[in-house]
Amino acid sequence: MQPKADKKKINYSKALAETRQLLWTHRWRLAFGLSLMLISRSLSLVLPASTKFLIDEVIGKSRQELLWLVALAALVATMLQAVTAFALSQILGVAAQRAITEMRKRVHEHIERLPVSYFDAMKTGQLISRIMQDAEGVRNLVGTGVVQLLGGLVTASLCLAVLLYLNWSMTLITIAVLAVFGIVLSMAFKRLRPLFRERGEIQSQVTGRLSESLGGIRVVKAYTAERREKLVFARGVHQLFRNIARSMTGVSFVMAFSSMIVGAIGMVIFFVGGSSVIRGEMTLGDLFMYVAFTGMMTMPVVELASIGTQITEALAGLDRIREVLDLKTEDSDDANRQAAGDLEGHIKFEDVSFEYQPGAPVLRHISFEAPAGSTTALVGSSGSGKSTLISLVMNFNQPQSGRILVDGRELSQLRMREYRSNLGVVFQDNFLFDGTIADNISFANPGASRAEIEAACRVAHCDEFIQRFEKGYDTVVGERGVKLSGGQRQRVAIARAILADPRILILDEATSSLDSESEALIQQALSHLRNGRTTFVIAHRLSTIRAADQILVIEGGAIVERGKHAELMAIGGRYRELHDRQHAFERNQFINPGEDFTSLAGRDLQAK
Repeated sequence: MQPKADKKKINYSKALAETRQLLWTHRWRLAFGLSLMLISRSLSLVLPASTKFLIDEVIGKSRQELLWLVALAALVATMLQAVTAFALSQILGVAAQRAITEMRKRVHEHIERLPVSYFDAMKTGQLISRIMQDAEGVRNLVGTGVVQLLGGLVTASLCLAVLLYLNWSMTLITIAVLAVFGIVLSMAFKRLRPLFRERGEIQSQVTGRLSESLGGIRVVKAYTAERREKLVFARGVHQLFRNIARSMTGVSFVMAFSSMIVGAIGMVIFFVGGSSVIRGEMTLGDLFMYVAFTGMMTMPVVELASIGTQITEALAGLDRIREVLDLKTEDSDDANRQAAGDLEGHIKFEDVSFEYQPGAPVLRHISFEAPAGSTTALVGSSGSGKSTLISLVMNFNQPQSGRILVDGRELSQLRMREYRSNLGVVFQDNFLFDGTIADNISFANPGASRAEIEAACRVAHCDEFIQRFEKGYDTVVGERGVKLSGGQRQRVAIARAILADPRILILDEATSSLDSESEALIQQALSHLRNGRTTFVIAHRLSTIRAADQILVIEGGAIVERGKHAELMAIGGRYRELHDRQHAFERNQFINPGEDFTSLAGRDLQAK
């Protein structure tokens, strides 16, 4: 899959709005830095100004007594300039790093609060790029970039005033040459800006695919797909290379053109300045001073190419960040919603329909009631809409029509964070963080004591395998819990849900990774956990939901049957069909552990 770059241009109104906010937040530090910069730039004028006195007075008129004064003035000014420049870099460097840190925190916090649908559409690597890379450009706004720009303009203005005083006609010609440079610079940046915007998008997509490839390395290796992944990554980085090469070509052209400008200004000085000295309109000291101040005026203007590139990259990053920050968070209206309070857990669906894509409904007119403390099981073929129904219960998605009531109140009107604090979830593919077993279990209740964690593990039968580890509860499970087996990860997830002590419990294939003996133990633990809690269970093993208060059979996004196990078996409909098919499958799959397939096949032949 080749990453496709986003061709849209930088939205400068949004980027500049973000820039203004950044500058205002750090205004005092920037003001202090600007003051130091003005002092430093003013001191930098002493050395070139002293050349006139050195040549005209000390050397020209043999006033040796002034030599040590001129030298001392140049030395003191240079030392003070070095001190202020060092202080400036320290102050602005710290300010830039603080701004980057705050921006990363702000973007991360906002992304975490976005709806689940946003994460379904974005790659993890792209989000990481938004948080980590795009924020880096802030250093060029709050750090040295803007101050260098202002400092350059101040220096150029002071030098321009001196140059006009020394020789106004030569200075006007120099300004004309610099104006040509400015026009070319403007045209170059017009072409470079979209490239910087495109580069950030390419980087985020390449990072996203790389994150997927490394995260799924076992699947890659299992299907010997290393070469394919190599080609996919190669296409992405070559696209990034082409973008960088084009932008480098543009920047190199600007720098080369700037060198030509310096040469053109030098020619003007040699020709016009030399003629003025010959005619007696300028002294030799004036000419040397003019050359020095021309260099000081020209260099900041030439440096605008580099500074402009940095600021353009920063604006491109801020534009991408602003795109994320402008997205509405799922809890943005919580201030206007009702407090969830202590829930009983009575859930009611009233004519609920939902679709991910317009015109492709996933749930159709779903209506049912789950009284507080009851267990509702969802069964049906893959893709029937069971997981989508559960996502509505967890408020990950909102219905297009109909409504969901919680204790008689509309779910959409309850504060989202408060409502979800009443949930406990055990997914089929349970995610564990790269930390200790105790850390992963206490994720649901960070304030839990070790005794409470161990008690939850005993109920979930985790202590049986945890005690076999050398470090026990302090054993590190690895990324996504890779150091644990599937059954062990599932039991840790169940312990996590037990520790959360939820009012509403979601079990999505909570025992799918367990063997029969472990499943029996976990079912006992889950029965204890479900006690007094409103529970929703998705289970392909129909034997695990016999005791459910109600079973909803979902097909094609609609409830086709409902009732208890015995009632649905007596009907002889879809549930009975699923049950009998699974029972036959499990019977045919049973093999005595002491026999291999060969002996089993031989026994079948003898029976015949």
